[in-house]
Formats: sequence, structure tokens, C-alpha cells
Amino acid sequence: MLMTPTDERPSGAQEAVMGFFVVFIGSGIGGALRYGVGLLSLRLLGANFPFGTLSINIVGSALMGLVVSLFALFQIGGDDVRLFLTTGIIGGFTTFSTFSLDAVTLWERGQHLAAIGYIVASVTLSLTALAAVLLLMRR
Repeated sequence: MLMTPTDERPSGAQEAVMGFFVVFIGSGIGGALRYGVGLLSLRLLGANFPFGTLSINIVGSALMGLVVSLFALFQIGGDDVRLFLTTGIIGGFTTFSTFSLDAVTLWERGQHLAAIGYIVASVTLSLTALAAVLLLMRR
């Protein structure tokens, strides 16, 4: 039997394995970037407030808006590229699980105003960053 190019498409299982692989690699890159930003933030700003996590969430949200917009506007890349960038790198970079831990830690230390300010700033600025980039990219 002769094979044609349509016979050579990956199966659903092969596509799923590739998806897991690109997310795995991307998440490692994003996690390493998050770690680096956290270390830099501690060195530059100290440990009294989670500035690193706050900045990561804002930048990560803006990057998500940019990448999603670029995919929608220009129909670039395939599912593997989209997974690598969004679920992988950006998902590994953003830190809402760390955000939750930081907020509770501030609260438990008795820094109630700092905890509330951190929560409000993280959510408001991250959503605003994503919305702003989406708006800019849609023009």
C-alpha cells in the first residue's frame, strides 16, 4: 500500500503526547524565568512585600494578552506553538498559586493592609494589563 501525505498525519495519541511534551518544556522555561525574577526582586527590593510575584503576574497577564492576540490576528503557528507559549512558558511564569500563598502569609503575619493591598493590586493590575494589551492588539 502506498502512503500519501494525508496518511502520515499524527494520531490523536501522538498529538496529545506532543502537547504534553511542549507544555513540559515551556513550563520549565517559564518556571526558571519566574525563579530568576523572584531572586532579582528579593535582591533589589527585599522580602517585606512580594514585589516579584506581583510583577510576574502583571507581566505574565500582559504577555498572555499579546500572545493570544497575535495568534488570533495573524493565524500564526499551530497548536503546539500555542501550547508551548501559553500553557507552557506563560503558565510556568505566572504565579497565582504563589500569589495565594504570599497573600495568606502577609495576613498571618498580621500585615492585613499589605495583604489586602497585594490582593487588590495583583488582581486589578493583572486584569488591566491583559485587557489593555488585548485592546491595543485589536486596533
